[in-house]
Amino acid sequence: MPAHRSAFRFDPAFRVPLALLGVRPETSWVLVDDEALEIRFGPWRLRTPRDNVAGAQVGGPYRWWRAVGPHLSLADRGVTFGTGTVAGVCVRFVTPVPALAPGRWPAHPGATVTVADPDELCRALTT
Repeated sequence: MPAHRSAFRFDPAFRVPLALLGVRPETSWVLVDDEALEIRFGPWRLRTPRDNVAGAQVGGPYRWWRAVGPHLSLADRGVTFGTGTVAGVCVRFVTPVPALAPGRWPAHPGATVTVADPDELCRALTT
């Protein structure tokens, strides 16, 4: 499979606050290839082997206070890297992975990303 790169969908209302965190279109993307899933969200990074992806599904719309910026879900320990509220992709992992803090803790069982084309990213993750 050729590498697939997804851009984040930046809602204009959140561009400036996200830029202050270092999250801009040129520093934020999702890359899927035969070997790995890699998410870059400004200074935050998540990388896991492709075979650690258990599934993916499109979700949304979201409430802005839960979906914009880097977030930890207190309900399920999932991580969200969000740039808007329209739609996103929830990726589930076989083995939880770190993303929000340096080191191995906390480990997240899933990650939600608000990419420009959620359906296309889901196809790339499930083929």
